[in-house]
Amino acid sequence: MNRYNRHIILSEIGQKGQDKLSNAKVLVVGAGGLGCPVLQYLTAAGIGTIGIIDFDVVEESNLQRQVLFGTSSLGKSKAIAAKERLMDLNNTITIHAYSEKLTHKNAIELFKDYDIIVDGTDNFATRYLINDASLITNKPLVYGAIYKFEGQVAVFNYQKGPSYRCLFPTPPKEGAIPNCSEIGVLGVLPGIIGSMQATEVLKIILRLGDILSGKLFCYNALTTHTTTLIINRSEVEINKVLTKKESFQNTKEELNCAFYPPEISIEDAFQKKDVQFIDVREDDEFPKVEFLNPIYIPLSEFENNLEKIDSEKEKMIFCQAGIRSKIAVSILQKHRINKSYSVIEGASEILEYMTQLQKEY
Repeated sequence: MNRYNRHIILSEIGQKGQDKLSNAKVLVVGAGGLGCPVLQYLTAAGIGTIGIIDFDVVEESNLQRQVLFGTSSLGKSKAIAAKERLMDLNNTITIHAYSEKLTHKNAIELFKDYDIIVDGTDNFATRYLINDASLITNKPLVYGAIYKFEGQVAVFNYQKGPSYRCLFPTPPKEGAIPNCSEIGVLGVLPGIIGSMQATEVLKIILRLGDILSGKLFCYNALTTHTTTLIINRSEVEINKVLTKKESFQNTKEELNCAFYPPEISIEDAFQKKDVQFIDVREDDEFPKVEFLNPIYIPLSEFENNLEKIDSEKEKMIFCQAGIRSKIAVSILQKHRINKSYSVIEGASEILEYMTQLQKEY
């Protein structure tokens, strides 16, 4: 009663709600930047059974954002080190640590033992694996992703809602998109996005509020701007996964596919002749890049404004960090609007490049 008092005195939760949390079983895949805050808050909230699967070990470079660990954790298995720290936070719950890699061989059996799956990973191959195993075992999936200064949160496969493949049908080529170890990430960002993932887990268990099913919540730490995109359920993509159910554990997913929104550097974009620049940021985001004479279509309104796009020109789409521009190109490809590219650099980098060009000339 004392430990969970602040939950219990909430009329929306009460003792019955706290009992639901105590009876819940949640598996967190990945004990890294996102997994750490998820695990901390679910443990503190009193989730009865928590699973942690991560085959990696704690390294010094992790400590900038993975605040569950300390210098005494260096060299230890992340799953085991996380369990040790979490048991000190709450020794009244059950925590299972799996120091192994999630694969097609073990995902189904592992997921069957839990009510909710949380994706705290940083690579596409595992994200698609988690999505497909969640679909096959009919488990809701709480998704999070981070990139430099931007993050995303969504809930997939909740009460027959959309899955991750409904948003991104086909994986990129291996190594095509850099992770945080290659491109960097603001240290506090995983804490923000991971806390939001933990919030969605609690909402699902307690059946409270507006769950992020069929929605992709996007957050920009530099501008504190948020955008929520609608995700439609694709029966075609979901059926593709479900029809592979019988062979899932015996075959490897074909992840190295040819399709992914094509990218271009701003330097190469300037070499093009007949070009239309498109800024998919919101109106209140800065800096503005007026020199490019872009058209402005916020990503939240993008699919409803395709008539503004010149189908004949090559389209260079940019945003603050390169995430929303990729989604915009995916939307154009879905509508068979070709010659579209996501500019690798964000608005600030584009402006810096243009300023340097002016100095040179």
